[in-house]
Amino acid sequence: MSRQMGLLLFFSVLLLSSVFAQISYSIPEEMSKGSLVGNIAQDLGLDIKRFVSGKAKIYTRSSEEYIELNRDRGVLLVKERIDREALCTETELCALDFQIILENPMEFFTVTIQITDINDNAPTFEKGEMVFKISESVITGAKFVLHRAVDHDAGMNGVQNYELKPTDNFSLKLKSTADGHTNVQMVLQKPLDREKQEQINLVLTAVDGGEPQMSGTVQIVITVLDANDNAPVFTQQTYKAIVTENSAKGTVVATVTASDADDASNSKIHYSITNTQGNFRRIFDINTENGEVYLIGNIDFEKNKHFQIQIGANDDGGLTDSCKMIVEVQDVNDNKPEINIMSKSNVISEDAELNTVVTIINIEDLDSGENGNVKCFVNENIPFILKSSTSNFYSLVTDSELDRERASEYNITVSCSDEGVPSLSSSVTLTLQISDVNDNAPVFDRSLYEAYIVENNTPGLSIFTVKATDADWNQNARVSYILEDSSVNGVPVSSYVSVSADSGVIHAVRSLDYEQIKDFKFRVKAQDGGSPPLSSNVTVKILIQDQNDNPPQVLYPVQTGGSVVAEMVPRSADVGYLVTKVVAVDVDSGQNAWLSYKLQKATVTDKDAVKQRLTVIVEDNGQPSRSATVIVNVAVADSFPEVLSEFTDSPHDKEYNDTLTFYLVLALAVVSFLFITCLVGIISVKIYRWRQSRILYHSKLPVIPYYPPRYSDTLGTGTLQHVYNYEVCRTTDSRKSDCKFGTAASQNVLVMDPSSTGTMQRKQSDKNILDQPDSPIEDIG
Repeated sequence: MSRQMGLLLFFSVLLLSSVFAQISYSIPEEMSKGSLVGNIAQDLGLDIKRFVSGKAKIYTRSSEEYIELNRDRGVLLVKERIDREALCTETELCALDFQIILENPMEFFTVTIQITDINDNAPTFEKGEMVFKISESVITGAKFVLHRAVDHDAGMNGVQNYELKPTDNFSLKLKSTADGHTNVQMVLQKPLDREKQEQINLVLTAVDGGEPQMSGTVQIVITVLDANDNAPVFTQQTYKAIVTENSAKGTVVATVTASDADDASNSKIHYSITNTQGNFRRIFDINTENGEVYLIGNIDFEKNKHFQIQIGANDDGGLTDSCKMIVEVQDVNDNKPEINIMSKSNVISEDAELNTVVTIINIEDLDSGENGNVKCFVNENIPFILKSSTSNFYSLVTDSELDRERASEYNITVSCSDEGVPSLSSSVTLTLQISDVNDNAPVFDRSLYEAYIVENNTPGLSIFTVKATDADWNQNARVSYILEDSSVNGVPVSSYVSVSADSGVIHAVRSLDYEQIKDFKFRVKAQDGGSPPLSSNVTVKILIQDQNDNPPQVLYPVQTGGSVVAEMVPRSADVGYLVTKVVAVDVDSGQNAWLSYKLQKATVTDKDAVKQRLTVIVEDNGQPSRSATVIVNVAVADSFPEVLSEFTDSPHDKEYNDTLTFYLVLALAVVSFLFITCLVGIISVKIYRWRQSRILYHSKLPVIPYYPPRYSDTLGTGTLQHVYNYEVCRTTDSRKSDCKFGTAASQNVLVMDPSSTGTMQRKQSDKNILDQPDSPIEDIG
């Protein structure tokens, strides 16, 4: 129960695709049979019913199954007691990998269970006793290599420390190596005296770091000899060798060499392998006389890729030296790829989506490097491909649309080859049936249709024809055309066009006007007669072409019914003096809206005449062209009397002029009265404020100066100012032309009613037209 309470429930779900996922658990070793590993259904976010309906099962390449799946509960349980040391002999990290497969639809999940170590092994020594023969002449600081203890546990549960007792003559020195092990050495710290003590007994204790702590001991027996001055010395501290897997027994891997400067028996060296962990003693041995390391067992690269052998050399005087040999195992291509069908479908619908999984395949090649690099492929000219989902797993998926009318059955051969020399390969053949459905929708021959129609067309005119085809047969291939509901400027598109259900011909329902609408879009749907029916749609764009059906419109000068519009020009005006501007627009577009101006007729007969009459024609560039005519009256005079005399010849004009004179005199009197009243008021205010300031001054209060409000002074230089400021921007399309008018202090436009007595009034409406921004305007000429 305590082990189950120590169960570490952590997992991580990595979504690899819509079919694959991975989840991890961690459990301690030695859990009892039936112990809970994890709620796999809950952790995968699946319903337990899905486990039952999908016939969930465990797939593993190992012949030994330690974990079982309870499908009804959706949980993983311990099937057999797990001994981490037996399961993972060479690695510190130990894990069980297997897959859970569900069908209908096919789903695939990878499960990794980390097996954590518990302190269930005490450190042990290979032998119960270590014997040394040490000369009494050995100097202080001499080192003697001791055999390490073996603890099959990992991490902190392995050997953590050594203790040597008693420590009268020797101390213990521990040295960590690059491979993570610890070399144990006994160092002479006090000279030996054979005459005092001929044999020394020590106890070496190895202690692990587990809870509870466990230990193991070995007896060290030291026989003190007479002087042996020199210890053996290896020519190299590290030897490297390479051996090919499957090499025959007796193959010499390498030779180590040590020398001893002593004579006689003290210089005779004996070699030995001092490794105490692993299976070195079952694979390697050494010739104690010449130092040849040779094979006594089989080497399999797939089990061990390298070895590190500890070798010792000792003379008859008891002095020793040590070195290590690193043996790299070379791989040979001795394993062909294994193809395992994890799950497959025998029938697939022809309307299956792209990348639909048909079969899940596991590929395994125990070799490494190029010998283990496997490439799989399927036979050509089939709508299926292999995709690598995760390491060593392939999915056979649909690569293109299926059509039962072309092929109702496929024989798919999956072949896998490694990259070894020579290459090894294997293959398997799958049979797949294709079921029929209405799987072809009508297809238009274009992705977008554009049609042109000239405005002012006849209603019912045939504009264009859309065409769609269906690859199915009979009723499934019968296509009908439908105009989809939409609106154009808030009006249903069906009031503009219609489409023939059988032929796809598009007709104009009404006469179209380019000035109201220039183009519009709508969609046409093609639907087959299948059950259920399939359809597709396409966008049709109707472009309306302009006709020259609008004449130019004159904006200025404004032509009134009973009044004469006149422009006043001083007699002293020079050549190039701007008399007026003729402004016109055309609502057509393109060259139909390009405007040209020409002076057709001028009644200038006498340069001294006051009244002049000009005729200007505005013409567009359409075919045929349209035009408009405007009359411009010009008054050439330096003062009003001259203008009045010219335009008041009739008795009616005289009568009207007398009436006007009366009103002018009356207005002058009113203005004079108002002026005098204002002047008196201003003087009164000034006197009042002066008196208030004097009172404030005598009262010695702070004086706040008075500043009159701002006022503007308008200066005029004549009775009728006639200065216009124009900014004219002209393009080839008059719809985009811009014209800006500067506002003058007064206008020079005179409106003279022929029926009047010469009274002159301004046309404010003309000014409003000219002041409108962004009005399209053409320049004269």
